[in-house]
Amino acid sequence: MKSSSRIAVGVAGAVAGYIATFVLLSFFDFGNRADPITSGLLGLFVYSPIGAIAGAVLASWLVTRPETDASNGSVARTSLKSLGIVALFCVAAAATYLAYAYATATPWLNPNAANPLLVFEVRFPAGVTVPASAQGITIELQTDLNTMPAELTPAAFHRDGDQPVIAGEVELAFRTSHRQLAVSIQGQPTRIYPIDLTARAPHTPEFGTWRRLADGSEIRYRAKWPGKT
Repeated sequence: MKSSSRIAVGVAGAVAGYIATFVLLSFFDFGNRADPITSGLLGLFVYSPIGAIAGAVLASWLVTRPETDASNGSVARTSLKSLGIVALFCVAAAATYLAYAYATATPWLNPNAANPLLVFEVRFPAGVTVPASAQGITIELQTDLNTMPAELTPAAFHRDGDQPVIAGEVELAFRTSHRQLAVSIQGQPTRIYPIDLTARAPHTPEFGTWRRLADGSEIRYRAKWPGKT
């Protein structure tokens, strides 16, 4: 039998040995019943691989034994090559899974910690009526992944000359570069302000420059990360 054929048989033996060992362990309820998770992990990553080794060696020995040049060395070489192919396949499968998991995972901006904030100020043209409190004003952050209501800061409302300015903040939950702030004041059209931050929205201690809409209103903002000012 050709070397490649013997290796293929060894690979099949390794796979069969792994599956057979795991099935037998499950059938006979092997392990600690009080800790089935640990028992299952031992079966998957310790006992079943031993079964795979035994299966590869047995299959290699069976296909090599009839040949006149059969020896323990040839059986060992065939077994090692077969197990190497199985190991490479496992590594490739694990890498593929990790790449898929990373690509499809929820893109949290700050995993396992508090969300950063978008701190903003909106300045309106002179003559625009703006409530002195949060009542009558609705602001939300809109992204391609979610929408998030903003919290207004009435104590920070002020006038810049004859122009009213409102202020607030909103959580930045997800890693995305598609963000906009929708500002709705009762009795007025909704104003949409593009938020030109990178997907990772790095912390900035100062506001950026004012950005103007066609109606003359302006916005400035910064990203504020937990623990920073």
